[in-house]
Amino acid sequence: MGNTIPDISLNDGTTIPQLGFGVFQIEPKDTVAAVTTALETGYRHIDTAEMYGNEAEVGEAVRVSGLDRGDVYVTSKLNNGFHRPDDARKAFDSTLAALKMDYIDLFLIHWPLPTLYDGDYVSTWKVLEEFQRDGRARSIGVSNFQVPHLRRLADEASVVPAVNQIEAHPYFVNDEVRAYGSEHNILTEAWSPIAQGKVLDDSTVVDIAEQLGRTPAQVVLRWHVQRGDIIFPKSTTPKRIEENTRIFDFELDDAAMERITGLDKGEAGRTGPNPDTFAYVPR
Repeated sequence: MGNTIPDISLNDGTTIPQLGFGVFQIEPKDTVAAVTTALETGYRHIDTAEMYGNEAEVGEAVRVSGLDRGDVYVTSKLNNGFHRPDDARKAFDSTLAALKMDYIDLFLIHWPLPTLYDGDYVSTWKVLEEFQRDGRARSIGVSNFQVPHLRRLADEASVVPAVNQIEAHPYFVNDEVRAYGSEHNILTEAWSPIAQGKVLDDSTVVDIAEQLGRTPAQVVLRWHVQRGDIIFPKSTTPKRIEENTRIFDFELDDAAMERITGLDKGEAGRTGPNPDTFAYVPR
């Protein structure tokens, strides 16, 4: 079987499947069906967030799958509106209640929001350390943290994030943040791994895909995997959900890897907001 998904070790002694299923922008009414398809296809890692509004449906899909809770890796993330410590505690309780689970595998601060909350994401992080100590979050991490944000956590907190989930794809390789992560044993999770589809028509990607008899998406996802990152492409199409798992039975050679990395456009390649200035809080 060409889609056996490898596990990667985190810095806290746990493991995470390298390929997961993302539910960003999947409507709650469509989430149970999409996650069910993913679990039936062989995914064992689901990535949601409080702000996606579909945690309850993710929990329901895991329950009706017939799989043991321990066999499915579930991530969620703190709502931007709840960074103050007491708010973060309540929000985390709400996540567990929505999922109907007594623990979550990985809980992240979704955005650092350095221009809000007096720039204090450290006290928020220390609350996540509490969740890990009491066992309700097996692992804790961050999302969209830049190098100065990570340095500050290293200086002022005691737990090193297990992961940093950041935008990364061939048009925005984000290697400065990735390099800090690898130096400090923080795994990178790449969100928007195909740049919301933008890289799939790229002539370089299409050329490599044609040479290998693969789809452009498979080639780009394989590039991420060979860089050592964790990915969770989102799709609601069963055929594509399945296709995205078939990336572990072929390899890109060094030349192909370099050609894809060479597509980097730096800051101009971002599809999402810049974490240094992003200040969105749901109303």
